[in-house]
Parts: sequence; C-alpha cells; structure tokens
Amino acid sequence: MRTKPVLLVIAHGSRDPRHAATVHALVRRVRSLRPGLRVETGFLDFNIPSVHAVLESLAAEGVRDVVALPLLLTRAFHAKADIPAVLRDAPPRLRIRQAEVLGPSPLLLSALERRLYEAGLTAADKSSTGVVLASAGSSDPEAIAVIADIAREWRHTGWCAVRPAFASASLPRTEDAVRELRELGCARVAVAPYVLAPGFLPDRIARGAAEADVLAEVLGPAPEVARVLLERYDAARTPALAAVGA
Repeated sequence: MRTKPVLLVIAHGSRDPRHAATVHALVRRVRSLRPGLRVETGFLDFNIPSVHAVLESLAAEGVRDVVALPLLLTRAFHAKADIPAVLRDAPPRLRIRQAEVLGPSPLLLSALERRLYEAGLTAADKSSTGVVLASAGSSDPEAIAVIADIAREWRHTGWCAVRPAFASASLPRTEDAVRELRELGCARVAVAPYVLAPGFLPDRIARGAAEADVLAEVLGPAPEVARVLLERYDAARTPALAAVGA
C-alpha cells in the first residue's frame, strides 16, 4: 500500500508563546481527526523547529512525499514568496506539494460563529448584532479583497451588518469599524478576530474592541479549522497539482 504523504503544517511563528501553543493544539486536533496520518509542524521564524530543519529530518528518515500546508488565512506574501522559497531549498529527494491557504472556506465562517456563540451571543441575536471581521491585515491587495468578500458573504447569513477591519497595513482599524456599526444602529457590536493564534496583532484587535459588546476568541484549534487543514491536504495530494522541487 502506498504511504500517505506527510502533512507539514507551516506556521509563521511568534515571540509570543501563546502562538506556538495554539498551533500545536490545532495540530493535535488534526491528528485526532485523521489517525494514522503523520503531521509535523515547522515555523518560518521565532520558534523551533524551523521548516528547513523538519524537511532535513524527514529526508534523513527516508520520507519521499510531503504536503506543505501554509497555516495562513489569506494568500499573501508568506504564501506567495516566503514559503515557496523555503521549499525550494528542501533536500532534493523530497517531493513536496504546497497546499492552498486555509481561507476562504465556509468552515471558517462556521468557526467564527462558534467563537461568537462561545463569547455569549446566540443565533437569536444575529439580526440585531453588527460584527467586525477583524483581520491581521496585509499590504497585498488580493488578501484585502478576500477579507472584504468574506465580510459581504457573512452578512448574508443574517447578521445586522458585517464590516472588515485590519490590525495593520490597511484600514479601517477595529475601533473604527466598531464605531461605524454603532452609528449604523446595530443594537450590539461584536468583534470576531479572523486570526488563527494569539500574538501582537490579535492583541491590537482586542484593544480596538474595547467599545464593543462582545469580543470572540481567535479561531485557534476549532474543529472546523482542523477540518479545513485536512481538506487542503487531501486536495494537494491529487496528481493534478505540480510538485515543488520534484
């Protein structure tokens, strides 16, 4: 029987220890959903093991096939440049396929709603609640457009209004979107961080949510997020996708 490719989850990394802890919790959930699948974790910066170190170790073990999955919500600079560059430097014996980033996905919208309900909202609150979809932000126009599209799509599921906001690089900021929803007349305002793990920018989002009624937790190891990882892994295993550095 052919061996399944190893799933290598590639996280950005952070000086904030909560980041790595959340990434590892998410990976544990992925393993629990797919027993028998080998899942490894590598970081681009700040944390260990590095992506390069994991790839070297896999090659030394005799592993041949790897699916490299960017733990990113949008296709911006890291997915387009940083990660492909790291994968090109992998040991030549490895056949690596780079999976797509996690977003957008209906499962991620479900995870956002899960976090809002865990923070105290109910389905009955939707029509009177405005939501700020608070992203880390990016200088990449494609990534910004994706966030705006997600906000428009989410609005059609019954919320009073949904506005995108960004913690860096782009505008508006979370606090500006909160004020806009107040002025729009929403009975309550909730902030939903569209980020995977705690850190500097999620903390900025939290500060910007000071005048909101509800602040949800980051997506973290939500089961829906783990399912998206497995969907991206399965899609990348198909022969139609070109291998990186094969």
